[in-house]
Amino acid sequence: MLPAEAPLVMPVQNLYGNPPGAIEVLTSPHGMLVKRMLLIALTAVIGLAASSTVRMELSRDGLDWVEMLLLVFFVPLFCWIAFGFVTSTIGFLKLITGEHPGFTALPSPASSLRHRTAVLMPVYNESVEEVFARARAMANSIAASGGAPWIDFFILSDSNPFHGKREEAAWRELAAEAPIKVYYRRREQNTARKPGNIAEWVRRFGASYECMLILDADSMMSGDTIVGMASIMEERPSIGLLQTVPMITNARTLFQRWMQFASEAYGPIASAGLLWWSGAESNFWGHNAIVRTRAFADSCGLPELPGKAPFGGHILSHDMLESALLRRRGWAVHMVMIGGSYEEFPPTIVDMAIRDRRWMQGNLQHLQLLGASGLHWTSRLHLLIGASAYLTSPGWLLLILAMIGQVASRDTGGFVTLAPPSVLALTVVLLFGPKLMGTIWMLANKERRRSFGGAGAVLRTVPLEIVLGMLLAPITMVTQTKALLGLLLGISAGWNTQARDARRITVREILPDLREHLLLGAALAATAWLDPVTALWLSPIIVGLIASPWLISVTSSEALGSRANAARFFRVPEPGIAEIPSAPKSDVSLTAGQVVEA
Repeated sequence: MLPAEAPLVMPVQNLYGNPPGAIEVLTSPHGMLVKRMLLIALTAVIGLAASSTVRMELSRDGLDWVEMLLLVFFVPLFCWIAFGFVTSTIGFLKLITGEHPGFTALPSPASSLRHRTAVLMPVYNESVEEVFARARAMANSIAASGGAPWIDFFILSDSNPFHGKREEAAWRELAAEAPIKVYYRRREQNTARKPGNIAEWVRRFGASYECMLILDADSMMSGDTIVGMASIMEERPSIGLLQTVPMITNARTLFQRWMQFASEAYGPIASAGLLWWSGAESNFWGHNAIVRTRAFADSCGLPELPGKAPFGGHILSHDMLESALLRRRGWAVHMVMIGGSYEEFPPTIVDMAIRDRRWMQGNLQHLQLLGASGLHWTSRLHLLIGASAYLTSPGWLLLILAMIGQVASRDTGGFVTLAPPSVLALTVVLLFGPKLMGTIWMLANKERRRSFGGAGAVLRTVPLEIVLGMLLAPITMVTQTKALLGLLLGISAGWNTQARDARRITVREILPDLREHLLLGAALAATAWLDPVTALWLSPIIVGLIASPWLISVTSSEALGSRANAARFFRVPEPGIAEIPSAPKSDVSLTAGQVVEA
């Protein structure tokens, strides 16, 4: 059932005090400091320009406490959207001009392999049929790519005994026919969740494998991509971790097809921008990435945080910290934009919110890790960005309430005095600019344009996606604010099995969970009696909140997802790996022959 054990020591790291020694290898690409300073400077210029304009408008008759509070929320929130806009703009300029920053040719498949690699798929009470179908497809694809002598596949289960029996039966059937070695192990105790599962494997078998490629239960990767990434690790001994940018697969509901289109249409420019400034201090998303096993063992033994859950105990979002700890030891952490890497997306807005709450808890834990010793300042920036992403929703809500308070405290002028036309115009550019750039990128290349269904399909889908996004934004704002309040009250998100099966959610079913959304929507609509202009500007938020039960219900439909596809909405490129059945769509503009230069 399992290979001979090859123990590897994985000590728990001391996050404070003297940092551990680092390997003496220069791993960063040239010019990274200039790139990062340019990114920060452009963000600051945009944010300060808008903030100064608003401050000057508010201070015509002096600043009262409401207006000062408004500025406190406005400045960081505006800088946040400016940061995203600048990152996407840089990525767009790189991709539209054909410059793929930091890419090089993929090593020849299989021929350069000299060390063994383990593919690890942790599972926790997942659909047995789907998990082993993915494992079978990947095993066959790895063998077809020539990786069978060097690559083993491990299914690492934390499932309950009932699931375990079914998993073991499915494994025996798979292992008897698989063209590569496939192993199965189930832990009796789900200690420390996924990071504990991976750490247990490292301590028992890690010494036998130079690298481990980590998946999620819903991950899919082609054999060419897996073998190619192992080859990169052979040729670039300074790399500790190589993270791919997975695309969405198996989209069935209208929500999944919508998210898949958004990922394929706008994701590449954002990813290219992120790659441009991250360099050797990139991030780890916990799956669809290859890691040097000994580097991981030496660097990433995770301690428990002091205190009780939700902010103490085991670190939930372990991946971002693990990449920071690898970099602390001197290992390069790179991101690559290649085809053949996929994952599934939650089927409904509700399932996304459940996953989001767990991610919020894990990312907010990182705030207490910003002072850990020896971290690269870019790694600290990644941790801060991840945590602050979940503070923007309550920030936007407080900003809206402060705006209403400011309007109520003034006799004349209303909303227009708070948001001068120049600031409103700049806000529109920052919010919708990345979508416009994504649209231009889709249409700029004939082959790419055809892969998205043609120019007509793109030009019909983008406005629909923008409207749906505007309706979803206030729902997410309230949902994340509720989740944050729950965490502050000590209610932990827990770690339940991720829902992956499509199901139609009825309006009646979801109404009890949306009381706060509907009440806030009604309260904001009541501002029409205070100032009709303010209510008009708030109308997208009001409509999104009032319509939230219907939006959640409609987008959860698999039938509507199929109809949208038939009507040529949300079309995305066809699969790039024919040997894996039901594979997701890949970015046709970035082939499997392009990887980041280490």
